[in-house]
Amino acid sequence: MAVQKAVTISDLHFAYPSQTEAEPLRIFDGLDLAIDEGSFVAVLGHNGCGKSTLAKHLNAILLPEGGSVHVFGMDTKDEDLLLDIRRTVGMVFQNPDNQMVANVVEEDVAFAPENLGVPSGEIRRRVDDALKAVGMYDYRKHAPHLLSGGQKQRVAIAGVIAMQPRCIVLDEPTAMLDPQGREEVMRTVERLNREKGITVVLITHHMTEAIRADRVIVMDRGKILTDGTPKQVFPQVELLKSAGLSVPATTQLIYALNEAGCALPPDALTTEECAQALYAMLKA
Repeated sequence: MAVQKAVTISDLHFAYPSQTEAEPLRIFDGLDLAIDEGSFVAVLGHNGCGKSTLAKHLNAILLPEGGSVHVFGMDTKDEDLLLDIRRTVGMVFQNPDNQMVANVVEEDVAFAPENLGVPSGEIRRRVDDALKAVGMYDYRKHAPHLLSGGQKQRVAIAGVIAMQPRCIVLDEPTAMLDPQGREEVMRTVERLNREKGITVVLITHHMTEAIRADRVIVMDRGKILTDGTPKQVFPQVELLKSAGLSVPATTQLIYALNEAGCALPPDALTTEECAQALYAMLKA
């Protein structure tokens, strides 16, 4: 059975109006991209490469100037489908405070379903299920402003889950968090993808987060520079550096050792894989 496409982007063209120059700031000039339903995709790139603009096209916050964006078969330019698209593709942004609308956690999570006209009994079930899914059920009566950054972001994700989306797009969701908060959010995202089958598109600067995805898309100047599994993408150290990107510390270590004459596997990405590769080399 063929895998359904969660996202199909065909010949996408888009530019922002320029505030200082006559010419608009062109971001996409013929972008093509497809994302499978149920996959976990990380999108990397330096600032201005187009990754956040891409994210905003996935639930019709932005619309194509040319070409098309379809999510689960729905054309984002079809105004009659806008509500269905927003229900289907949930967005989580960098600052969780900007998504908090209530003074109690469970009321915040209930906000979107209430606005969608979901019956009250169903809202109660969705809120409880969503908070349990992100490990925040015990905090349902708490005030959001008293939570840690990681906890706030998990509540923001719960608010999206309560809409029962088929895809969640996270635009730099851990950028303002400490390492513990980042790990809390990443574990939540992985669990939603693997246990609930929700398609995840993660925009991130953190290479250690991208390692955990099924697929990594690297963008540069509105184009796809490279695209593949983490083990295919990250060993391309020179290519990534040419786009102003770093690589995971494990990849950088192995790359440096191989440049010095070692013969380590370049796709040993995790700390454990790297340690095993070094152990095997020293033992040989």
